[in-house]
Amino acid sequence: MSVDLRTRTDGEPVELEPSSFFEADLPAALEAAREHVEPGATSLGLAPFTFEIDGASWTLEHRPGAIVIERGAASGAAACVRLSAEDLARLVHDQCTPMTFFTSGTLDMPKGRLEHFLDWWLVLRSAIDRRPLHFPGALSLVDRTGKPLDLHRSFRADDSLEEMSEFLHEAGFLHIQGVFEEDEMHRISADMDVAAPTYSDGDRQSWWATTADGTRRLVRMQGFDRHSETATGLLEDPRFLRLGKIPGDGHVNTGMVGNRVEALVKPIGIVRGISDVPWHKDCSLGRHSYECCSLTVGVSVTGADATSGQLRVVAGSHRALTRPAHVDPSKHGLPEIDLPTRTGDVTVHLSCALHMSQPPALRERRVLYTGFRLPLRPGTTAAVEAARARIRAARESAPVKVSQESTVPRA
Repeated sequence: MSVDLRTRTDGEPVELEPSSFFEADLPAALEAAREHVEPGATSLGLAPFTFEIDGASWTLEHRPGAIVIERGAASGAAACVRLSAEDLARLVHDQCTPMTFFTSGTLDMPKGRLEHFLDWWLVLRSAIDRRPLHFPGALSLVDRTGKPLDLHRSFRADDSLEEMSEFLHEAGFLHIQGVFEEDEMHRISADMDVAAPTYSDGDRQSWWATTADGTRRLVRMQGFDRHSETATGLLEDPRFLRLGKIPGDGHVNTGMVGNRVEALVKPIGIVRGISDVPWHKDCSLGRHSYECCSLTVGVSVTGADATSGQLRVVAGSHRALTRPAHVDPSKHGLPEIDLPTRTGDVTVHLSCALHMSQPPALRERRVLYTGFRLPLRPGTTAAVEAARARIRAARESAPVKVSQESTVPRA
């Protein structure tokens, strides 16, 4: 088993000529991947959709057994998106998704909704990448004996790596109890209080949100390893490093210079800004085929439950080509699981797993987020890796300029 899903490498050409793509390349890809595309496309109930690229238009329509592409903007199209040829190339080559345009405020849809674009993006990804387009009932969640997986199972820190790996590969997440001690978490919490005044709204090193009473609250401190010797020590602790061995793909915690760990506070009553992140995949802004699956680790500085901002996950969603955000539960049919934790517990999820942060109602939550990424692929040059690092930093250095309904990496 492997969670290394990388099929693309940075540095490959990303040029694309729109007419050749819509009139030759995409029809050929759709025909070759028909068995991957058709069941899911039927389940989505797709409405005709127009792509307008630098003044030229093509309309895609799902008809029984096939996707039909016609040049021009059909009057019956339910939605239309306007893109530049460069943006289309980025979309096709998985450097971005519809969520990228939405979260950056550059989405240009004169007709229709974001959801229309997301569903047709799934069709493109299925055809181009030869990935089965998910539909309800397509996946089963079973253990090694073929019995239904106990999705509410929790592990202990010293449990078998093999058992945890099997669960992670099948479900996409883990809850591991008692990895760290309460006194360690108390020191982390104290360090968060000391570090907070060193951040300021708009410094591009922190995220802020507004509560119902108008107060601006610091909700995310990036580069927290620079402020907490205890946090830095945890990242070098065998208890933490053991987590990176669970997938069995050689995941590493190195290379995340300047932002190895982030400290988050989940206040009650956020009305503006990003704190309680809705359903999303960590690859929702693109680059799934370049970087997935990485491993996101949440360390519970305080415990969390349904009243205090717990994490929730969609079991098996890392194996499903589904919307990466703005999720419609009726279209994936997979179980949504609560992950309540106690102080010192750890949650682990794969970057392709749908997850969300439940808004706290009675008590604030504190949590550290860090993780492990896949090792460099053979032949990857230092220049390419530096480019990857710049892309990651640009995506994670500042909150997006949209409403609370948007999505960002790391819940």
